[in-house]
Amino acid sequence: MSTTDRTPTSAAAPWLALLGFLAAVAVAAGLGGLAASSAGSTYDALDQPSFAPPAWVFGPVWSVLYVLIAIAGWLVWQRVGWDRSLTAWAVQLVLNAAWTPLFFGADRYGLALVEIVVLLVAVAVTIALFWTRRRTAALLMAPYAAWVAFATALNAAIWHLN
Repeated sequence: MSTTDRTPTSAAAPWLALLGFLAAVAVAAGLGGLAASSAGSTYDALDQPSFAPPAWVFGPVWSVLYVLIAIAGWLVWQRVGWDRSLTAWAVQLVLNAAWTPLFFGADRYGLALVEIVVLLVAVAVTIALFWTRRRTAALLMAPYAAWVAFATALNAAIWHLN
């Protein structure tokens, strides 16, 4: 095989990797979503704090955040390959997927609160590790951290009210 025969594959590899990161995030979102088939009606039936957004807000927000999470992981992978920062990225993704079944599937608001605090710490660790590898990736994770912090406050308030 000549060098020119390998070039298209080499040029395509980063884009295929991006698809892999998008797929990993989609799997995490999908697994969480399986437990939340009636999340909208469950959410609407809960006693909620005054700062609770309407249920329809969550879909668009999470869609954007999941794309940012995937791009951030991909950017770090391009720079350093797989290292402990991407292991932290994978851990926070698993924790992200685990929250929805706890909150909506099992109605375990207190346990979900503990889990989301751990998720928030994992996101913060991921951002700190990304910062030393590719700052753009860390910045792409910042809206996610802000949303998870908001979701933590919302989870705490819902747990308290219900």
